Amino acid sequence: MTDSVTNKNAKLARNLAFIAIGMFGFGYALVPIYDVLCELTGLNGKVNATAATEVPYVIDKNRDITVEFMTSLNETTPLNFRAETKSMKIHPGEYYTVNFYAENKTDIDRVARAIFSVSPGLAVDYVKKIECFCDTQQTFKAREQKTMKVRFAINPELPEQYKTITLAYTFFDNTDVTVK
Repeated sequence: MTDSVTNKNAKLARNLAFIAIGMFGFGYALVPIYDVLCELTGLNGKVNATAATEVPYVIDKNRDITVEFMTSLNETTPLNFRAETKSMKIHPGEYYTVNFYAENKTDIDRVARAIFSVSPGLAVDYVKKIECFCDTQQTFKAREQKTMKVRFAINPELPEQYKTITLAYTFFDNTDVTVK
């Protein structure tokens, strides 16, 4: 009877070890799986973090698209941040420049990075950023105010169903708290 219990316990221990290893492997694989899913479906509006080159498009003057600009801050980011233009009507294929304003509200230098996303997510392939403050980290001196540019176009091949596109920017404080 003791051998039977010992064998059952050993089998249970092996099974639990396999389950733990499987859970670790699944957790490790989630990020690449998520990235592939977002790329295939356009979910989450994940965008390429590099600027494109400015290419001439045929401007569609017969079509208007509303582009909205949303700004937000991570809860630990001590900046003021806003778009100078909340929304604009644009013609697909034409290049536009929009200014954003940010201010360091503290008495210490800050490093921050803006993350860019597009909604609806399926429109992400048609938004062409030529210049964006979100492509690099931004350094803010104590109490410094900055005006930052975004230059973009909407590819005229954007399907007709899209009448409004939201470009969202969220600033995250990347300042190392040990730096004084």
